[in-house]
Amino acid sequence: MTRSKQPDRAEQTPSNPQRRTLFKALGAATAATAGATLLPGCTQKTAPRTRDNLGFEEIPHRLDFTHHVPQGYSADRVLSWGDPLDTFSEAFIPEKLTPKEQTRRFGYNNDFIAYMPLAEDAGLGEGDRHCLSRNSERGLLCVNHEYTQPHLMFAGYSEQSANRGTSDDHIAIEQQACGHTVVEIEKTANGWQPVLGSPYNRRLSLTTTMAIVGPAAGDQRLQTSEDPSGTRVLGTVGNCAGGKTPWGTVLIAEEGFGGAFQGDPDDVADETEARNHHAFGISPGNRNWGDYDRRFDISVEPNEPNRFGWMVEYDPYNPQSTPRKLTGLGRFEHEGFTLVSKPGQPIVAYGGDDDEHQFVYRFVSRGIYRPGENHHNRELLTKGTLYAGQFSEDGSGSWLPLIHGRSPLTEENGFRNQADVLVDARRAAKLLGATPMDRPEDVETNPVNDCTYVMLTKNRKRKPDEVNAANPRARNTAGHVLEIVPPGRSGERDHASDTFRWNTFLLGGNPNAENPAERGAYGQQQPGNISPHGWFANPDNVAFDQRGNMWIATDGCESFGFHDGLWAMATEGELRAAPKHFFGCPEGGEICGPEFTPDGKTLFVSVQHPADADNSTFDTPLHRWPDNNSSLPPRPSVLAIRRDDEGLVGS
Repeated sequence: MTRSKQPDRAEQTPSNPQRRTLFKALGAATAATAGATLLPGCTQKTAPRTRDNLGFEEIPHRLDFTHHVPQGYSADRVLSWGDPLDTFSEAFIPEKLTPKEQTRRFGYNNDFIAYMPLAEDAGLGEGDRHCLSRNSERGLLCVNHEYTQPHLMFAGYSEQSANRGTSDDHIAIEQQACGHTVVEIEKTANGWQPVLGSPYNRRLSLTTTMAIVGPAAGDQRLQTSEDPSGTRVLGTVGNCAGGKTPWGTVLIAEEGFGGAFQGDPDDVADETEARNHHAFGISPGNRNWGDYDRRFDISVEPNEPNRFGWMVEYDPYNPQSTPRKLTGLGRFEHEGFTLVSKPGQPIVAYGGDDDEHQFVYRFVSRGIYRPGENHHNRELLTKGTLYAGQFSEDGSGSWLPLIHGRSPLTEENGFRNQADVLVDARRAAKLLGATPMDRPEDVETNPVNDCTYVMLTKNRKRKPDEVNAANPRARNTAGHVLEIVPPGRSGERDHASDTFRWNTFLLGGNPNAENPAERGAYGQQQPGNISPHGWFANPDNVAFDQRGNMWIATDGCESFGFHDGLWAMATEGELRAAPKHFFGCPEGGEICGPEFTPDGKTLFVSVQHPADADNSTFDTPLHRWPDNNSSLPPRPSVLAIRRDDEGLVGS
């Protein structure tokens, strides 16, 4: 989800000539052009969605310095970078910010959001009771902070000078502004507000002690001079998307962690670690955090990067609890992991590795889910099997187990044990023959139709001879969405099965693009099914409302001339995969973490890196959203979107 530097806009214009590519959908007897109608896929027991669904008034494509919601909706600003979590009264003055103060203020570049209800009759630490609540007016907002941008946070930097010349004080602030925030919020007559001084309010940062659990815990590759045991680590970084568990914990991902480390991998004596560090983009030109905190210099601690790139689980209802890095879910650039939890069955978790030509993963727990037995359930993600997805040309698919000792994951190929398989999950998946994908980001299961959807953001690196059925476009600038259909019927699908069917749900991009290789494809594409503002590009995050509608957040629409935002669509019926435009970001911003309250009447969204544009800095920003105050820079913020008549969002 990290905003990557884009090529020149002219290079990305959708009308640029490209090789005509082919695309296959489930059940198609022959290939069709990228502009073809998409075939029906996952079916559900409920009635088909009609034009009465998603009745909001669509907003237009645009690009300006504010956010936009449909007529009849309001957006409360809940939290912005620098807002206090405590009751101290000092206003946020970026020039006077200290590392200590940042530990009790909302972090930077908010991303994934989990809303965790608070039961009226339960207290601090009583997660078992809280997680059964459906309270939609008081809860915990749990928010990731993916990365920092010193040239937009502090005076005196350009983007170039901040990369290698950030001061020690500013690096210390950045390390406290990364990670994750838990803050109690409540719905008031004036909209959603944080509860300052709540005992639940907490920051997780790069100085928070975390446990390392699962098959790789204690392995020699996770041992450092500061932690010879290989079982405890300070902090988390690159926190992108995440997930929630039915036993009341939150999962947060470590994605772009490689950029926090500096040094030349070729100078690392161990060939395995040198290859490993190259794979995650560690280089001498990275940020200079290692000058301040030596563990981020691989010449000092070559194993420290192996302690990042995991999923982290923590209990938001117990602020004294120790977060855990779950090594059983593999090490790569996690976008997130989301769970399918059915009583008496294994927990199944889906996730993606957010990089070009990387893989879709699934984890299946060894034990079964037992509702209400949370002591048992909290161990489910520590024991199980990680799989990588193989998407075949005929619309079938297989999950390939990453198990040490099974060919080719043997010592002859450099895997000493299961820890090696998990630390080097990317290499293991590639050797097994998993399908390299177009930046798999969010992977989530629709609770209504029980099918799983994969957001594939883009892949400009895919060459014409690398096109396959699941990734049908060379130099894919607009991205697409796949639908995974496990065996069984709606509500009874077997997500633990090692086989599945898949189809292409939609292709991002303009459905009227001149070049068929760049042409978007949406639903049945009947006249009137999609407006000129309904198409989008670069799907990133996804959420589902209580009716099973899909809500897609984007990262990259500015390359096509309009803002990133949120689009909603049915997954069944005549308007299947026919998007409507619901929310738009201020220029330079990306929308992340869409999350509904249990009653569906509030939709939380994160606006990340507003005003992130060429030559935009703290001193001379492109704009100053959301405050529009000359004394404040642009600030990443969380919004709560509501209908003015208090109805269901989107209806």
